[in-house]
Amino acid sequence: MTDSPSATAPEQAEHPDGTDPLLAAARQADADDQLAGLRELFELPDGIVYLDGNSLGPLPKAVLPAVTDLVRRQWGQDLITSWNVHDWWGLPGRLGDRLGALIGAAPGQVICGDSTSVQLFQAMVAACRLRPGRTLLLTDGANFPSDQYLADSVGRMLGLQVIRLHPSELAAYLAEHGEQVAAVSFSLVDYRTGELFDAAGLTRLAHACGALMVWDLCHAIGALPVALDEVQADLAVGCSYKYLNGGPGSPAFIYIAHRHQSEVDLPLTGWTGHRDPFGLNGAYQPAESVEQARIGTPPLLSMVALQAALGAFDGVDLDRLRAKSLALTQQVIDFADQRLAGFGVEVVTPRQPELRGSQVSLRMPEAYSVCQALIERGVIGDFRAPDLLRLGFPPMYLSFTEVHRGMQALAELLADGSYREPRFARRAAVT
Repeated sequence: MTDSPSATAPEQAEHPDGTDPLLAAARQADADDQLAGLRELFELPDGIVYLDGNSLGPLPKAVLPAVTDLVRRQWGQDLITSWNVHDWWGLPGRLGDRLGALIGAAPGQVICGDSTSVQLFQAMVAACRLRPGRTLLLTDGANFPSDQYLADSVGRMLGLQVIRLHPSELAAYLAEHGEQVAAVSFSLVDYRTGELFDAAGLTRLAHACGALMVWDLCHAIGALPVALDEVQADLAVGCSYKYLNGGPGSPAFIYIAHRHQSEVDLPLTGWTGHRDPFGLNGAYQPAESVEQARIGTPPLLSMVALQAALGAFDGVDLDRLRAKSLALTQQVIDFADQRLAGFGVEVVTPRQPELRGSQVSLRMPEAYSVCQALIERGVIGDFRAPDLLRLGFPPMYLSFTEVHRGMQALAELLADGSYREPRFARRAAVT
């Protein structure tokens, strides 16, 4: 990057009358936005442009009264009777069906609980056990670290070789080694670049050689339509604290297609997944439904928070959400092309709409320092090593005008070079 007063000259030359066509376009997009009213469902601090909802969604207004009621009345007054009186016991399944509706899964195929890592371990082991005698487990070498670490762990436990490859390499690899592949485990959206992969096409490739397909939906659910049943997915997992706004550490979920539920062999066989959990039997017998994927006592506080948060999606057309998401990300790509390229900024997120999720990642020198300086200016994004400024664009609560304001703040700090102050380079525990 260069620190030069001439960096702002193209913008001044483009707008001799003082108007800004990009800002005008953002204001017009807001005027036309049929989803603008959804913003009122969230607590958003004044003066903050929040572009990190792909890491942690903001607080939905419905969450506080729901959790307060759980604590004061259900727990505080009704005590342990609430497992029956308020059907705490059935909440994982009810939430599972609600989540299933967001990922194209018919009822009875999703259960909520535990963390994404736990559920991903469950899914990968189960998929590989459904294909005994095969020796290979495939994962994306650019996957989130937990996905890769867990694949290695599953490989060690089951005696499988773990192969890392990009989804674009799957067809060629399966053509040569497909008969030995037990399962393929990919993320639907690349957490670093925001690239969206072809769920239907990749699942077909896996099935054509007899392998099973496991999808990680963490960066997809709540931001774009997912059609698990339609694409014939086998298993899937996802979190709820990003685009679903369930809160820090909110529970994950697992999807097990109906056709596998009678034969699936899950590795973590907790008591709540037993077909008769209160029979307190000494030997495990799985529930004859997706309930077998339950493990331990459900975390009620976070589950009730998630249940309230999901109310924001009631009546919302996911295709309309997707259209706004694509418009927001295109707005940012256009801004970067026109006003940031001179600072050495590169858009690494795919430019084709059908190939991107709901984020834009910008490669730049000193990206960590830039991110910290941007946060100080009230624009919150995040950093991914080694050189990516990652910005998320959840369509439920972001406006086009505030996104323009955030991008303008980025352009200004790149021009004035303030991000070079040493304090911005000091790494915090969470980057």
